[in-house]
Amino acid sequence: MTAMNLATMPHPVPLRSMALAVVGGLVCAIAIGKVLPATMDTVSGALAPLCATAAESSPLDKVEPIGSYALPNVPGKRVTIVRVFYGPGGFSRPHRHAGSVTAYITKGEIRSQLGGGPVETFGVGQSFFEPPGATHLVSANASTTEPAELIAVFVADEGAQLTTFLE
Repeated sequence: MTAMNLATMPHPVPLRSMALAVVGGLVCAIAIGKVLPATMDTVSGALAPLCATAAESSPLDKVEPIGSYALPNVPGKRVTIVRVFYGPGGFSRPHRHAGSVTAYITKGEIRSQLGGGPVETFGVGQSFFEPPGATHLVSANASTTEPAELIAVFVADEGAQLTTFLE
């Protein structure tokens, strides 16, 4: 798991430029989604495994779908974007994902541990990567008093179950 802190990049990019690039990328993804529409059943099916219930996480946590789009230049693949909200002390049960996941922290601090690795804490402006099939043992808000959130971008096979909770 690697982290990238925008404040410590070797060739600093102005934060405003980075924010504009992220927003521009999301706008392009949405535009592609409008040109290549997916039915609500397809989007709901792709996102359903991400929407955790209280039994799978803490009660104040939720996953908000942002979008899901077929990748026209990579047949059979889909990009799915979600916002994950963790309430104070919130967490997700251990799980794994079918595809690659990149997470970008937008509020608070997130504790994360992939199987075999150390527990790491990521703050606003940092990101981490999960390779396909990696066991995500710890995914939690680092604070017991403040909320935290992240944007997760999945790239996986069309129709794949994106999240599988472990027993």
